[in-house]
Amino acid sequence: MSAAVLQWVLNELGQQRRVALATVLTTSGSVPGKTGARLAMVEGSERWTGTVGGAGLEFKVLNRCKAMLKEAFRPSAEVHTFGLNKGAKGYEVTPLDSLCGGRVTLSIEVLMPMPHVLIMGGGHCGEALSRSLDALGWTYEVHDTRPEFASAELYPNAVALHATSVSAFFDGLNSDGLSSFSDVLLLGHDWSEDQERLLALLTRAPASGMLDGREFPRIGVIGSRSKWQAFASACQDAGIADEVIDQVVCPIGLNIGAESPEEIAVAVAGQILADHKRVDVRQPSWRDSV
Repeated sequence: MSAAVLQWVLNELGQQRRVALATVLTTSGSVPGKTGARLAMVEGSERWTGTVGGAGLEFKVLNRCKAMLKEAFRPSAEVHTFGLNKGAKGYEVTPLDSLCGGRVTLSIEVLMPMPHVLIMGGGHCGEALSRSLDALGWTYEVHDTRPEFASAELYPNAVALHATSVSAFFDGLNSDGLSSFSDVLLLGHDWSEDQERLLALLTRAPASGMLDGREFPRIGVIGSRSKWQAFASACQDAGIADEVIDQVVCPIGLNIGAESPEEIAVAVAGQILADHKRVDVRQPSWRDSV
């Protein structure tokens, strides 16, 4: 059961969804769920798998999982001890209306997916960015219309390499197919290819129109103000709403004065990290610890 629950958790994280995982740590007396029993719930739905023993205990745990997923947008964890008797007493013991009479201590943790990035354009900036992503332990895929720029020699650690035309890459790919990516970065050598990519992405955005890295990937474009104005105009002509277009980040990367591909890679990775952790980079980091 634990292996099945953990595999389910990994699958959900791979789709950029947060998961609450409850694990029975210790037990004493008569209890329905033994040490190591696990239950997991995915964010934004009532879907869950596994069990920590059923009955009133499971009801409490499911409710707490749901609440933590609503409250926490960073990794978090709690430990709870339940007495399976309405008269249970003791330090930090939550009594349950049960006749089992035992005691269960379990952890509930919110697990966050790591960024999974689609690099569209395998030139100098894409190659430099891949090295930064490798250092961070994040995963990524690479698309380029030129096979020599989407090769295992340049990107030995890429999860997948796509050396196809833009239309072939997006053929049959909908918003669900794109949801495994936290971020899509348009770094192409040809502006027309990046514009085609952008149009393909935005026409596949979900009905909510949210490009938040969860329901649909965040989108970043490398380029100048004039390039972005041309892109935005093409998107408007295609009937894409302004509120969707405005969520695209161009130029991509934190404003740190980056010039070289390696510096741009640091700026882009930093922005992805801030967005992933929902950190306002304009605020000093010490505020988080006060």
